[in-house]
Parts: sequence; structure tokens; C-alpha cells
Amino acid sequence: MAARGEPLERIELLQGTLDLIILQSLRWGPAHGYGLARLIQSTTKDVLTINTGSLYPALQRLERKGWIAAEWVVSENGQRVREYRLTGAGREQLVVERSKWELLSDAMTRILALQREGET
Repeated sequence: MAARGEPLERIELLQGTLDLIILQSLRWGPAHGYGLARLIQSTTKDVLTINTGSLYPALQRLERKGWIAAEWVVSENGQRVREYRLTGAGREQLVVERSKWELLSDAMTRILALQREGET
């Protein structure tokens, strides 16, 4: 854990959170893996950096569940890449995952706001 005032080098994601992040990111449109990782990093202002060792297994898992679909395409620079897009089932699951996240977020806010007697 970083000392007060020091930047966090890495934030560990709760299980399932990466799925939510991917589904939400693909809601904005299709993306290949590297582009998706860059989108997440830039959108979160470098707070979340998803490494390939986590990203690609998650993409494969979501594809097996039918929440995303993938196809091979040629990128702008002429490389063959696997592009991922959200499916109808994925849009439905995104609603479920967002709801779970909101419950967790509310619970964490209550816990962090809780003060014991005598604390300031």
C-alpha cells in the first residue's frame, strides 16, 4: 500500500469489475484489445491500466458468455486485429453489472463515511 501522498502504482480490481469496465467501454463502439486498453487508461486518466494478461482472458470469457462478439478486421494501419463489440445479451448484462456496482458503491460510501464514537 502506498504511503499518504504517494501515487498508487496499481489498483487491484474486484472480481467482476473488469467485466463491467469492458462492457461499458464497448457500449461506445467496437474496439480491438489494444485500443480497448488505451481507451480505459485514457478515460480513467491513467488510474486504471489493464494489462494484456488480464484483458484478453476477460475478453475470451465475455465472448464465451455471448456478451461480446469478435471478428477479424484490418486496422487503420493495415494490421489484422480482432475487434470486439457488445451484443444484445451484453447490453442486458451491462444493466445487471451496473446495478451491482451501484449497490457496492453505495455500501462502500456508507462504510467510509461511518465514524466511530470519539473519532473526528
